Amino acid sequence: MNEKHLTYADSGVDIKEEEKTVKTLIDKLSYVRKGIGAPLTGIGHYAGLLDFGEYTLAMTTDGVGSKVLIANEMQRWNTVGIDCIAMNVNDLLAIGAEPVAFVDYLALEKHEEGFAAQIGEGLLKGAEISRMSIVGGETATLPDIIKGFDLAGTCLGFVKKEDAIEGEKVQVGDVLVGIPSTGVHSNGYTLVRKIIEESGYSYHDPCPYDSSKTIGDDLLEPTRIYIEVLDVLKACEVHGLAHITGSGLLKLRRVTKLGFDFYDPLEPQEIFKLLQKEGGVEDLEMYRTFNMGMGFLIILPEKDAAKAAEITGGKIVGKIVERGIKVKDLVIEKE
Repeated sequence: MNEKHLTYADSGVDIKEEEKTVKTLIDKLSYVRKGIGAPLTGIGHYAGLLDFGEYTLAMTTDGVGSKVLIANEMQRWNTVGIDCIAMNVNDLLAIGAEPVAFVDYLALEKHEEGFAAQIGEGLLKGAEISRMSIVGGETATLPDIIKGFDLAGTCLGFVKKEDAIEGEKVQVGDVLVGIPSTGVHSNGYTLVRKIIEESGYSYHDPCPYDSSKTIGDDLLEPTRIYIEVLDVLKACEVHGLAHITGSGLLKLRRVTKLGFDFYDPLEPQEIFKLLQKEGGVEDLEMYRTFNMGMGFLIILPEKDAAKAAEITGGKIVGKIVERGIKVKDLVIEKE
């Protein structure tokens, strides 16, 4: 095990400082619209919810982050469009909304032959999986600001007001169904890159656990889009939903103040084990930074848990308790 014990903060991303910045920004956003389009919740859930008569409109915005730097290194950009859509759509799904439309924002240092076609290929694939339209976007050439490129987007979804899943029904004894991720997804890549760059590996080296692909290939595996959650909502009584992204399991506080006991967690993929070994990252830091093999979580009564697991390819990983967040014997958040 590496003796350095790298952390997300060491790589330049301090989650606590980021939270302070977000709170400072939110504190300034005091104006709210009335009537149609009025916000139905405060800022801070997975999606912003707006009044639209019998429906709730839901909006999300997100980007791919520093994963794009690995795409540049590998000279392969046909998956990051999927990531961009996935990060937005999965947040919509986490409040029970169905995605309907997407707009993207592509900022470039310069234009290169073939690059835009690969970006478009990924966006198209993500839209098809999500069963929604891309209705527009913006491309900006900003050589004085952007080095390489940045890709982000905004997604619109809808749900009937009475069907929105905000977490208020979550109760002690509810079952946790975890759905596997496809790997690192699109979070924590500042730490990922620091680990790889300080290790003896390069992105072009074969994976030590699978020589048929490179480390870069595995890190570019696109974020899974959990569109089958909509099928679970039709078939089961769902009390809560969570998209596991940056800050790992700490984001569960968006759903409920009750506790989470992950007594049988999903097995993290080999890429997480490599990153932990090469960076000397402690278990707690891993679970507070990455999804650790679980990209989405469904909270529901025990009677529907097996059905939800069957629909999604997931499994029962734990239960709701009074306080705290725990993975086996590892305390993520104290009671």
